[in-house]
Amino acid sequence: MSEIKVSQVRSRADRKAFIRFPWRIYDNDPVWVPPLIIERKAFLNCKRHPFYRHGDAALFLARQNQKIVGRIMASDDPNYNAVHHSNVGCFGLFECIDDRKVAAALFEAAEGWLRRKGRHEIMGPIDYSTNYVCGLLIAGFQFPPTILTAHNPPYYAELIEGCGFEKRMDFYAWWFSDATRAAARLRKLATRLQTRRRFTIRPGNLRDLPLESTRLRRIYNEAWRDNWGYVPFTEAEFAHLTNEMKPLLRPEFTAIAEVDGEGAGFIIALPDINVALQKINGRLTTFGIPIGLIRLLYEKRRLRRARVIAMGVRPEFRQHGVAEMLVLRIIEEVMFELEFNGELSMTLENNVMINRFLEAIGAQRYKTYRIYSKSIA
Repeated sequence: MSEIKVSQVRSRADRKAFIRFPWRIYDNDPVWVPPLIIERKAFLNCKRHPFYRHGDAALFLARQNQKIVGRIMASDDPNYNAVHHSNVGCFGLFECIDDRKVAAALFEAAEGWLRRKGRHEIMGPIDYSTNYVCGLLIAGFQFPPTILTAHNPPYYAELIEGCGFEKRMDFYAWWFSDATRAAARLRKLATRLQTRRRFTIRPGNLRDLPLESTRLRRIYNEAWRDNWGYVPFTEAEFAHLTNEMKPLLRPEFTAIAEVDGEGAGFIIALPDINVALQKINGRLTTFGIPIGLIRLLYEKRRLRRARVIAMGVRPEFRQHGVAEMLVLRIIEEVMFELEFNGELSMTLENNVMINRFLEAIGAQRYKTYRIYSKSIA
């Protein structure tokens, strides 16, 4: 068996190989969704992506017999460590053949890079920070990934655990196949709240997206600050994310709760563009002809699957039915009026209240994701 060599990505050719490698891993996986190559290039562009204004990252490729057999990213987010008074770095974008030696070589490279940054712990899979795609899928492999969620082969858990990692936290994804039961329960609650409800709910103002983005960022950072893994969105990161989601945003898919004109909570869903992306194999053009783009636009109009990607209520406005009424608004306008079904994700395993609430209104927990960690001191 030849030696496994791991090198840091520095050339354009290596970056292209890093992006294209997952096609080898998922060649026979019927539910995998190929990412848009143009989007992956932008995500990894250290000169333009806003994460690099405060953080840093490095990409690595593993080769054996001059053939690429694995990849990994190591990332360092000082903002996370400042908030949590920790000394941790992350690994993400992990893809590997089913070979523990290859996985070990990749983790050794990522850990070495983080040690040189002075970090004593590694955590992941996390792509940059917990504000981006994170978690290793450990249950629900038969279901396709929805927009901005991870997917991976079942053997990855064994590879990661075999390299000394232990569970840190699980996340859940919930599926609403029939929201009739949920709507019935929530409408009863709405009737009870009618006389004493202090808040109003409106759709998102997509005509002034920069201003709306500023409002949502404030709510998000306050609503999530006590959650495990929280790291505040910087202004540049939130603006970047909003701009990326802009082609998918629809007023009826957003709801904002206000008390006397002040933002109290919000919920955002997106049509699941992954359904369309699965048809075009990562490319918008072929030989300069926009075949993929035409197919994407056609499939986009036919989407009937959605994902609730974010929901948050500021602490002082909890226990007033805000979260419940936001969910009801999405159920009524998206699932009933527009005939979508879909996913709400992700919830922390230790968020007992929200998990019990989702179970009570008939949502099914159908996927589990895991974050691992390991000391590298």
